[in-house]
Amino acid sequence: MFPVSPEKEKLLMAKLDSLGIHERDLQEAFVRSQGKGGQNVNKVSTCVYLKHIPTGEEVKCQKSRSQGLNRYYARVLLFEKIERLIKGRESEEKQRIEKIRRQKRKRSKRAKEKILAEKRLHSIKKAGRSIMHIHEGDM
Repeated sequence: MFPVSPEKEKLLMAKLDSLGIHERDLQEAFVRSQGKGGQNVNKVSTCVYLKHIPTGEEVKCQKSRSQGLNRYYARVLLFEKIERLIKGRESEEKQRIEKIRRQKRKRSKRAKEKILAEKRLHSIKKAGRSIMHIHEGDM
């Protein structure tokens, strides 16, 4: 199907299947590429546009001068994009749960003492400022 080794093709198909991405869910179009490539790029539609209909994710690939390779790379890009979308949701949920857990956790005695010491220093600074303003007002 693609001009890559059968192993690479099988690996890609396995990855796509793991995320539930099927060929029937893909909308594929070919567009003229831009940039380097000379006559081949100007005459042949080597740029591949791929859309995954269920998620609405789109990719465009013109990595190579070959349409076949671009079809392969477009699928790789689409897989990575959808994987980031799925994994991102999972990691956001994990981060939210972890944040709540940290907030509920009791502070250690040492951490409390450190926070209180910082608060005392801050109050001393503020008290020092107010005395300065009073003296300036007398002048």
